[in-house]
Amino acid sequence: MYKFCFFVPEAEAEPVKAALFAVGVGKIGDYDQCCFQTAGQGQFRPLAGANPHLGRPGELERVAELKVEMVCADELIHTAVATLKQVHPYEEVAYEVYKLADI
Repeated sequence: MYKFCFFVPEAEAEPVKAALFAVGVGKIGDYDQCCFQTAGQGQFRPLAGANPHLGRPGELERVAELKVEMVCADELIHTAVATLKQVHPYEEVAYEVYKLADI
């Protein structure tokens, strides 16, 4: 099992989560659509050549974002990352993947 985390603008979090739930991410035993989310502020500055969803190249941008954390079965992790990259609004998606141990 993996812990799968990503950062997404608050206003666009629900469709991204729904796409991941639809492929089976976020299942724990007899429960589905499980996640934990923490509100925060993301910051980035698009460089020349970037095609940002928000902001303009060369200008610092700050955005209300959520850090969303979900569990993901081993056999779904590649699908989860591919789905995130396909549905996320950002040109470059920030995400984390951690292998979990069952003890």
